[in-house]
Amino acid sequence: MFGTDISNIVRLTDALVLAVDTPLHLILCVCFLYRILGWAALVGVGFMVVLLPLPAAIVRRIQRVQRLQMQKTDQRVQAMTESLNIIRMIKMFAWEPFVKSRVTERREGELRYLQMRKLLDLANDIFVGSLPMAAMTISYAFYTLVMGQELDASKVFSSLPVFDQLSDCMYFGIAKVSTTIRGKVSLDRVTTFLYKSLLLDRYKSPSPIASTVMAAPPSENSIGFHEASFSWRDPQEDSVFPSQRTFRLRLDNLLFETGAINLIVGPTGCGKTSILMALLGEMHFIAQGPDSWFNLPRGGGVAYAPQESWVQNDTIKANILFGSPYDESRYKAVLYDCGLEPDLALFVDGDDTEVGEKGLTLSGGQKARITLARAVYSSAQILLLDDIVSALDVHTARWVAEKCLKGTLMRGRTVILVTHAVALVAPIAQKVISLDSKGHILSQGTLSTGLSEDATLRKELQQSRASLEQNTDSLQTDAASKKDPAAGKLIVTEEMAQGRVRWVSMKLLLNAFGGVFSWLSALTGFVLAVTVDTFSMWWLGHWAQAYATFGSHLNIPYYLSVFIGLVVLHQICYGTGAVIYTFGTTRASRKIHAELCDSILRSTFRWLDSTPIGRIVSRFTQDMGEIDNTLTAEAKAVIQLTLKLVFKFTAAVVFAPAFLLPGLVVTMLGWWLGHFYMIAQMAIKRLRSNWRSPLYNHLGASVLGLVSIRAYGAEDKFELVLRQRADAYSRPSRTFWNLNRWIAVRMNFLGAAFSGSLAAYLTYTRRGVSASNTGFSLHMAVEFSGMILWWIRFVNGLEVSANSLERVRDYLSIPHEPAATQEKRAPAYWPASGSIRVESLCARYSHDGPLVLRDLDFEIKSGERIGIVGRTGSGKSSLTLALLQLIPTTGDIYLDGRPARDTNLDDLRSNMTIIPQEPMLLSGTIRSNLDPYSLHDDSTLYDALRVTGLSDSENTIANDNISLDTTVANSGSNFSVGQRQLIALARAMLRRTRVVILDEATASIDSETDALIQASIRTELQHATLITIAHRLLTIMDYDKIMVLSEGRLVEFDTPLALLRNEHGYFRSLVDESGEKEKLIAIAEEGRTS
Repeated sequence: MFGTDISNIVRLTDALVLAVDTPLHLILCVCFLYRILGWAALVGVGFMVVLLPLPAAIVRRIQRVQRLQMQKTDQRVQAMTESLNIIRMIKMFAWEPFVKSRVTERREGELRYLQMRKLLDLANDIFVGSLPMAAMTISYAFYTLVMGQELDASKVFSSLPVFDQLSDCMYFGIAKVSTTIRGKVSLDRVTTFLYKSLLLDRYKSPSPIASTVMAAPPSENSIGFHEASFSWRDPQEDSVFPSQRTFRLRLDNLLFETGAINLIVGPTGCGKTSILMALLGEMHFIAQGPDSWFNLPRGGGVAYAPQESWVQNDTIKANILFGSPYDESRYKAVLYDCGLEPDLALFVDGDDTEVGEKGLTLSGGQKARITLARAVYSSAQILLLDDIVSALDVHTARWVAEKCLKGTLMRGRTVILVTHAVALVAPIAQKVISLDSKGHILSQGTLSTGLSEDATLRKELQQSRASLEQNTDSLQTDAASKKDPAAGKLIVTEEMAQGRVRWVSMKLLLNAFGGVFSWLSALTGFVLAVTVDTFSMWWLGHWAQAYATFGSHLNIPYYLSVFIGLVVLHQICYGTGAVIYTFGTTRASRKIHAELCDSILRSTFRWLDSTPIGRIVSRFTQDMGEIDNTLTAEAKAVIQLTLKLVFKFTAAVVFAPAFLLPGLVVTMLGWWLGHFYMIAQMAIKRLRSNWRSPLYNHLGASVLGLVSIRAYGAEDKFELVLRQRADAYSRPSRTFWNLNRWIAVRMNFLGAAFSGSLAAYLTYTRRGVSASNTGFSLHMAVEFSGMILWWIRFVNGLEVSANSLERVRDYLSIPHEPAATQEKRAPAYWPASGSIRVESLCARYSHDGPLVLRDLDFEIKSGERIGIVGRTGSGKSSLTLALLQLIPTTGDIYLDGRPARDTNLDDLRSNMTIIPQEPMLLSGTIRSNLDPYSLHDDSTLYDALRVTGLSDSENTIANDNISLDTTVANSGSNFSVGQRQLIALARAMLRRTRVVILDEATASIDSETDALIQASIRTELQHATLITIAHRLLTIMDYDKIMVLSEGRLVEFDTPLALLRNEHGYFRSLVDESGEKEKLIAIAEEGRTS
């Protein structure tokens, strides 16, 4: 909407000028025709007016089709944008064919309406173009047959330019009809969006009803709720969609303690995050009685750290400051308290390192600590922290709890913290609020009070203590955590091409059109149309000249019928060529989009990391829109104008050879002026195109971080940046229109001077030339000189639009992963086992970046369960990416004895399943996310949901039942992080691959649910080789082997008991420092005996 619709509205403002200009031209044309042909002119024009309702009906049909087309465009862009947001997961699962088919399906629907609209535009164009010719034919017939007047050369060639003016008014008026329709449809869509957008309560206009809903809190500084309910949907909405999840948070009485740490605990999906959202006003308030209220005082400022960390595509320092004044001592204290100093020391540019789009250069733990640092550094007196420790390993989490939450920077500030790490944070919390599985408050008060009253809290605390590892005050972070610490500036500046559009870009369109035969067929139709049109103009002169020979005995019906036949033949030839051209451009649009989509889906991780999503999306929106509409229309206009110029120039030279030299001079001058004009316009177009991506990137980042922006009260700042970037994008437009005026003034003067001079020459110096031939030559010359300007404009428009083609073509030659080949196709039975052997494995995130894995050698037997431990950034996640061949590697990886490098990537990745740290879902339904290829029946899908405990978690939400048809919003945003991880686990169990990798897959799940999940994994995935990256030692203590990584190296790899016997080993130190040493050892020994 922000791209295509706004562009259409801008073009609509240009088309509105014709609403004043066209009627004035039509009135003047009718007046002149009446003076030349008398009442015959009014008969012809009257006939044209009578038929005008027919194109109006076509226009209404075009408008309906245009509206449907834009809906399909929205669906395609949404599908592609969503896919780009989760492109890493798509590659991990080898879902590229599924995503491509998903986008292609929407693209086909869009192209169907696009082609229908173009054919309707063509029908309208032919019909409207025929009306002036029909009016001229009827006027001439009435003038000769009814009025009995002679149609001499003076009448013909005096009326022809006026009929041409009439035709131009109709043509350009109708040519703008599609622009007007698109603009009107877009304006309606924007208006509907503005009027029907679901606003938060605090942004709605006050009303007498709303003012009496909420009672006053006991104190303006009170933080909490009383007899309050909240919903994600406006309760006043009438429409209810059965597939949508309806959730209502009910809080009878909850008060947070000011100036203290308040802890909110409870099972997954019980509504902990919703409490924070309700406080921030992100949910709709529903009063339960006259005393209902909720309050979050904002006078002292509010800071918010979301569970899904949000960072801007900026430097680390800028993300932490977030517009606050720089205070060196406070800034350094925040870095220390949040454990960021060791991380920054690894970057060449330190805190000036760009984090990339969505923080792609950072690990999940680093993003979480930067988000926390932003909240801590702010001057806000109220901090809302949503499970900030779930993405941290236990050592880092311990550091954050001890240094940050208990630090001096937190003193006197109100902290409301949601977490599953109860044992870690509860001892420092002054108030603990415990929720049950249905979101009801079980207890609130001090920890001791809660433990005495709430058995659930006691159980959760016991489980949390069992999984908590304590660490010393020294924090270590490894170099392996960095994808490229030398690359302080990760995002590559978008290159701007110089000079004219290269022929190879236009060749892309020519090749996609459908081959030489399609082009020749279309060109043949256009050539015949121009030939017949030129001959018809000559025939009128011949008709007029015949009066000198035959006088009153002239066979008027003969000349009239030939002229009518030529007019009809012209429209048939033009229509045939245009239909062939329309089908060809549709094929080209389909092929170019398919190649672009395929290129992006096959791109490398490194390229995706260094290219903002907004930049890619602009190729699928603005650039593809230009190719679908403007480029093909401009190319068609250039072809027709070029043919007309050639034929008119030739015709004029045949009858007036003296026209040759002046005509060539005018052509050369026009080309010379047009050359400068097009060079300047291309630079302006490229400048506008390059400013578009920063604008879209800022808008996209703002939407993703909207809750954080509103929580910090930073709406005005982000709106200011948006306005500045919009101004920078719009500023070249003024130069664009100034250049249009520059060329128009010069070409109009040149054309007028040439036409006047030629007219004087033909009138006063040419003797013995018939009036008809003189009129015909002059008519051809005048049209030739007038068309040069339009030819230059359309050529420039074509080249400007071809810049979009050039930008798309550049994305077809980006770095790609190796394409699938028949030689590397794995046999159907492979892999028969889940054995993995790694030899001398080294890996890096870019070919010139530092090593993140160094000389790894190990072997995993089929069916073994392997746990991987290590500090943050030790290379745990990098190892999973290397196994899936998602990053550049050296050395050898064997799966079931077959080298990974000799296996097609889709075969390799489809036979391994990974549950990433931050699972993402595709919009659709639960069914489409669990089983995108429809390989399983519903009973199997429901079994997977029950096994993962997802059904249990859903039972915690009142009035909210899950089913396979439950709607999944974009990226799964209508599910909590924990619930998305459960869905991802269910998907892994359905895939039943030989190798399953869990990358901290239960980090956002409460301990009890985690225990149930681990039991299900042991049962359901016992056939598979299981590789688990976990922060909780309890999760992996009964595994067959444990792999310990440090600085990208394999430092230990053996059974848990063997590692425990090494008293000076890394793993033994972790167990010794834990609070449950004996229990962990017992689990290891029990695992050995079982």
